[in-house]
Amino acid sequence: MAKQKPSIPSGTRDFNPETVAKRRYIFETIRTVFEKYGYQPIETPSFENLSTLTGKYGDEGDKLIFKILNSGNLIADVSSQFFIPFMRELKDKDQEIISSVFDSKNPRENIYIEEFGEIFKPLLKHISERALRYDLTVPFARYVVMHQNEITFPFRRYQIQPVWRADRPQKGRYREFWQCDADVVGSDSLILEMELVRIYDEVFSQLKLPVAIHLNNRKILSGIAEAMNATDKFVDITIAIDKFDKVGLQGVRQDLHNKGISESQMQVLEKFFSLTGTEIEKLEKAEGLMGDSEIGKLGILELKNVLNYLSLSGTTNSEIKIDFTLARGLNYYTGAIIEVKPVTVQMGSLGGGGRYDNLTGMFGLDGVSGVGISFGADRMYDVLEDLKLFPEESLKTTQVLFVCFDEKGIEFALPLAQQFRKENISTELYPSAEKLKKQMKYANDKKIPFVIVIGDEEMKSGKLAFKNMNSGEQRLLSGDEIISELKK
Repeated sequence: MAKQKPSIPSGTRDFNPETVAKRRYIFETIRTVFEKYGYQPIETPSFENLSTLTGKYGDEGDKLIFKILNSGNLIADVSSQFFIPFMRELKDKDQEIISSVFDSKNPRENIYIEEFGEIFKPLLKHISERALRYDLTVPFARYVVMHQNEITFPFRRYQIQPVWRADRPQKGRYREFWQCDADVVGSDSLILEMELVRIYDEVFSQLKLPVAIHLNNRKILSGIAEAMNATDKFVDITIAIDKFDKVGLQGVRQDLHNKGISESQMQVLEKFFSLTGTEIEKLEKAEGLMGDSEIGKLGILELKNVLNYLSLSGTTNSEIKIDFTLARGLNYYTGAIIEVKPVTVQMGSLGGGGRYDNLTGMFGLDGVSGVGISFGADRMYDVLEDLKLFPEESLKTTQVLFVCFDEKGIEFALPLAQQFRKENISTELYPSAEKLKKQMKYANDKKIPFVIVIGDEEMKSGKLAFKNMNSGEQRLLSGDEIISELKK
């Protein structure tokens, strides 16, 4: 049998030690800021019940959920208990479609594939009861409902874990990736929206990554739909607007035209897109376009308050932009919508979030308002790498390597290496008495900055050859003196 060439699934990646160190730098920066604002960590399972996730992300999102096949003798169980009775109950038309798909002489899968999928959809619950989590927000809402008697409200939590989406892999978009979320439930105060914007600003400032933080409000989008006299097309409008960055105005126009939006209605929408001035001025002009829409005016008032709180709490390093094209396409948002975009490179969103007053109600807990944000750590990594913004200290590796000429030298170095580690100095001892050239090459390849050479003279005198691998300088120092040098 031919040996199989190793590979990994499309949309996933291996991470080498340097990459892991850089990712840790991102995670720790985010974690530090989260905790500075009073957020506490939780973790949830990698997979949830499929019913927990389904219906929370809209039709497009549901299609991207990775479903897990039930374990056990799946094929036999499904065939005997469900598939055969299911086939008997099918209408003649459905059986004809299925037969056509599998007809080897006249296959018609291109014609019937959509209908084929719909026919078998009822079998899904018998095949898959669980799914990999799509994001961290819905599992968090489920967590809150299950642990509501243990939680002190308002409850601030953060979560840094991987998620999975059956998306088409491309630059900046993966099927397995990490999210770093912060959410608050149990308060509808707009102070929380302001703090989440502050968290974004502070994290990206520490990473030295220039970003623009875009703000909108779901209520404003509802008001725009009312102003267009197209409330029945609200979902179509938000889905089209959400693609604005990718397809531009003409793409949005064409999409909405196909959904039945008239030219006069489209002109109303474009007035909101073309507003200029300061962010407050944009909101005031938008209010004038709202007509009698109370919900639209409420959304504008909420954004005004967020901007006012931001102003009172001090200046931000990031650009804050009111963006009426921001929709984020997730059905559970009910108030503020937030998205972060880099300003110096072409890349999609680096993070986003918003208020989702109704989410816990889907799990039986009504009246609990929530708001949260998420960092796209993988995209952040790509941007930081492209801009060469990772600091040298983020790549910190072994600080010092002991190299020895023989077994006696290794025995002499063992207690010294342990002494260095007790002083929190990252230390390696080359595990065998190889040629000095080979050991030095190992230090260079791993970018270890200092080497201690142990030979006969060093063992007799107690003075160790301490070499700086960057400058080439070498001095004879005692172990304690070297420790003192390395800790400076």
